[in-house]
Formats: sequence, C-alpha cells, structure tokens
Amino acid sequence: MAALQLSSAERKDKRAEAHHLAPVVMIGNAGSTPAVVREVDAALRAHGLVKVRLALDDRSARETVFAALADELGAAPIQHIGKLVVLWRPVPPKERTERDDRMPGPKVVKVLKFSKSGNHRAQVKKITVLGNMRLAAGGELKRARKRTSSVKKQQG
Repeated sequence: MAALQLSSAERKDKRAEAHHLAPVVMIGNAGSTPAVVREVDAALRAHGLVKVRLALDDRSARETVFAALADELGAAPIQHIGKLVVLWRPVPPKERTERDDRMPGPKVVKVLKFSKSGNHRAQVKKITVLGNMRLAAGGELKRARKRTSSVKKQQG
C-alpha cells in the first residue's frame, strides 16, 4: 500500500490535532516487527491519528522506519520530531447492524398539570416512558396491548 499524500495545510491541521496526544505505540531497537505493525494498524483503525515513539538512536534508521510504516499501512506521514513520529489514516466507517428485536429505549417526558383555579402554578412532573407505553391526554401512562385480530384474518 502506498502512503497517503496530504497537502501542507492538511498536514499542519493534523500536527495541531496531534500536539496533545501521548505516544500510543513504542518501537524498540528491534525496529518495525510484524507485531509492531499490527499494533500501529489497530491504533490507526481505532483513532486515525497516532503518535509513535521510536527508541532508535540513528536518525536515518528512524526515517526509514517512519517511511516503511507509512507505506506498509497506507497512512500519511505527518510529522517526525526527534524520536516521535505522527501517522494519520482516515478511520473506516463502523458497520452498524440493525436488530429486528430492538425496542425503543426509555424517554423522560415532562408533564404539566395546570391548576383548576388558575391561581397556582402548573405542576411539572418528569415521567419515564418505556418503549411499550404511551402518554395519554390526562398525563397518564398507558401500556400498549397487543392488538387482537379476527380469527378469519389469522386463518387466511
């Protein structure tokens, strides 16, 4: 996979976003091993923008590891300062699975009851409405009942 290319303005924005990040992955003297590549890939999938600390002393070795990680993972090399490097890759959209058996969650509803005389304030009650309930006109909660259908419709 080739490394992503970003414009200088986009790289500048990503550098600003990465400023407060702590290094997520630390690479030791062994360099870029398959386990390290998997960890950086998992961090990029989860966060998109990742700061990596390289424990290599040789600057040229750090640059080659940085370029190799960017190429291998299809990420954009954002910044290399000292022993810290920043990589970015767009986060893939998460798959949402719809469940058929899912019911609506509870809702908190405010109910106003006005006084009959008009001299007092309206009473405010907070009521939790569950998925199988509805709020009736008088501010009462009513449970939904299963609709009964005719015997003829069930047979046909």
